[in-house]
Amino acid sequence: MIQKLLIANRGEIACRIIKTARKLGIKTVAIYADADREALHVQMADEAVHIGPSPAAQSYLQIEKIIAACQETGADAVHPGYGFLSENPKFAEALAAANIIFVGPRVNAIEAMGDKITSKKLAAEAGVSTVPGHMGLIDDADAAVRIASEIGYPVMIKASAGGGGKGMRVAYNDEEAREGFARSKSEAASSFGDDRIFIEKFVTEPRHIEIQVIGDTHGNIIYLGERECSIQRRNQKVIEEAPSPFLNAKTRKAMGEQAVALCKAVGYFSAGTVEFIVDAKANFYFLEMNTRLQVEHPVTELITGLDLVELMLRVAAGEKLPLTQAEVKLNGWAIESRLYAEDPYRNFLPSTGRLTRYRPPQEEAHDTLAVRNDTGVFEGGEISTFYDPMIAKLCTWAPTRLQAIDAMAVALDRFELEGVGNNLPFLSAVMDQERFRAGQLTTNYIAEEFPEGFSGVQLPHGRLFEVIAVAAMMALQLAERHGQTSRAALGGGVEIYGEWSIVIEGEHFPVKLHRLEPGGTWELNLLDNTAQVDRFDWKPGANLATIHWHGDQLSTLKVSPITAGFRIRYRGADLKVQALAPHIAALLSLMPIKVPPDMSKYLLCPMPGQVVRVDVSEGEVVEDGQTLAIVEAMKMENVLKAPKRARVSKLHVTAGAILAVDQIMMEFEAV
Repeated sequence: MIQKLLIANRGEIACRIIKTARKLGIKTVAIYADADREALHVQMADEAVHIGPSPAAQSYLQIEKIIAACQETGADAVHPGYGFLSENPKFAEALAAANIIFVGPRVNAIEAMGDKITSKKLAAEAGVSTVPGHMGLIDDADAAVRIASEIGYPVMIKASAGGGGKGMRVAYNDEEAREGFARSKSEAASSFGDDRIFIEKFVTEPRHIEIQVIGDTHGNIIYLGERECSIQRRNQKVIEEAPSPFLNAKTRKAMGEQAVALCKAVGYFSAGTVEFIVDAKANFYFLEMNTRLQVEHPVTELITGLDLVELMLRVAAGEKLPLTQAEVKLNGWAIESRLYAEDPYRNFLPSTGRLTRYRPPQEEAHDTLAVRNDTGVFEGGEISTFYDPMIAKLCTWAPTRLQAIDAMAVALDRFELEGVGNNLPFLSAVMDQERFRAGQLTTNYIAEEFPEGFSGVQLPHGRLFEVIAVAAMMALQLAERHGQTSRAALGGGVEIYGEWSIVIEGEHFPVKLHRLEPGGTWELNLLDNTAQVDRFDWKPGANLATIHWHGDQLSTLKVSPITAGFRIRYRGADLKVQALAPHIAALLSLMPIKVPPDMSKYLLCPMPGQVVRVDVSEGEVVEDGQTLAIVEAMKMENVLKAPKRARVSKLHVTAGAILAVDQIMMEFEAV
């Protein structure tokens, strides 16, 4: 077995690998750049080696520095995680030359499958169904437009060496093909050091379903079921699950067998993922193969009971797989939600800053429920602009799909995350959507369900009832603390009661509350309903409020104080809730309303990042939809376009400038 393992990665995947290595008694070595000096993976490892400045190109992508770190610490193996050098054949070659074990497949398999053009040709030869497209390299934008027209729109423009949604664009016409080619090529060069581009047909109503494979050096290769990864934004997965709600046993077997056939064609071993696009009629087409561990591997682990990292380490040490295909059993259902430092209210643009509060839900594992949180951050840590904005991967498992979804919704309710913009509200909203719960998924899900972008949700009657109840019970507790409640002797105890008008978005909800002491049972009269609460867990200053409804149902809401009330966040809604005495609420309509300033004449930077280029000049008249500037944030290029026809009256930035969110980039005037 491997004695000392260097993890050539960072963040949550480095922490994940360290956990398994520790379980196997393997010593670990972390590497870190300047920005990660205090990172969690550095704290967890037995040793840590500094490898350079914060930009990945000067640290985590420096092969020579990583090999030097192995030699310095005596590490006899390297696990690459995912991203960075995980699919770089030169890295695997360099490790072999230094007599260091690479925890991954052979170089020839990385080369064949890591290159999307070559892999599609090999897949076709192996009898795997493939998507129609142009498999040759494309030299320039004119060629891209010509080829896209020949294939027929819509098309997917992709980086040959790409991954993680970078270097990918969908084009529906010539103009989008030209722009998409330029952006894909630039992102690919920045992220992978390889700007080769190809084009294939974009399948409409597509599902993204992938097969997990694992093989050993003795010629054994098996598949471990599939994962549904259709909910994506900017080609980056957001919510994954295993198994897929769409596949039947026959299609699952066919996809698995084709994945294995492809692996055998290149002598593949270690963990890998064969990705397919599946249309509405369950026709499936090979998309690409990832010759590494996938971000979403935990859901496969939860339904198979296998540790994929452990299997990778054992295979790398020359051991045989401990099971056959016939012994693979899928049990229950697992959901994964990727928590990103990105603002869903700003079209999921990256966010940076310090995690002022980070309290994930309690992890647990038993016969009817599992909650797992893979993370690489901690409270007080910083999310920088240099790397992927992932904060954590929250996973739940249960015997059925709906039970797993419900468990995820509760886990998200209990996840406290403050300090940076994050997609928790969006993930919570999806868990309550009927379309998601019914399993009616495509890769267009976000665009179809949130065509105007995410702006929170309108809570249904039942959820609104819970918000009002929490606000009223918090108000009663605060009033009781200040001696402002009414009390009356009742039987063997004391009845405490109060009356409020709960105001949400201008609507008033009269509430009457009664609580009997001792025992603490609550009775609420609101929305023409009466409800009983056995226990209410909240104290002033707490960030979570939990209602134990009569009948063993629980509700947990995020709460914080504001003037005359509370900010309450629940299931995708972010509400300002006022709890007022009825006579004060009656006067609320007389209060003046503050009008926000008009910012329509400014272009504001939507995320923290660096200006790649500015495409306009002062005095220029721009048209609706014209590109104004490009800002790079976390290795993704974001094209900023004019919302209407106007004249550029003043430029505030130039190429290369580092900007904060909402910093003014340019001003406009009417034409």
